[in-house]
Amino acid sequence: MATEPKESKRALALVENQGAQARMLVEDGATQARATMEKSMEQVTKTAEGFFKAAEEAAAFGRGNIEAVTKSAQLFAVGFQDIGKQIFAVSQALTDHAMESAKALAAVKSLKEAADIQSAFAKAALERSMSETAKLQEATFRLAEAASAPLQARMTLAVEKFGKPIAA
Repeated sequence: MATEPKESKRALALVENQGAQARMLVEDGATQARATMEKSMEQVTKTAEGFFKAAEEAAAFGRGNIEAVTKSAQLFAVGFQDIGKQIFAVSQALTDHAMESAKALAAVKSLKEAADIQSAFAKAALERSMSETAKLQEATFRLAEAASAPLQARMTLAVEKFGKPIAA
């Protein structure tokens, strides 16, 4: 029986030793799991921050696009109104000229005088129409350039911003 207490003590020491080892394994496992979890959370946080930054940049770029379209539309509307006013002024001037010619024709005393007035009217109307058409063409060209400028600027920015490969 004297061996029993020794064996019991040895068995108890062995169990305690195995218990301590098990406790160490559990604690080491928990420490490693915590470190892995913290590392994973840092990575998730960095990834989420990257996504939020990309979303903010996309939203800002979208706002810039809307602003460019709005500016372009405003320039086009104002320019088109100006061109409309020019067309109306040309039409009014040609109508006034036609009325003057009609009055002059009403007062003619000969067929030759009527033909001369009509010829002078046609020549002046044609010259004025050609001159005004050139001016309207130039105004239309300037309007197209001005109205498209904000959109071209956004397109250039898009090519610069999104045309480059993404840095790793």
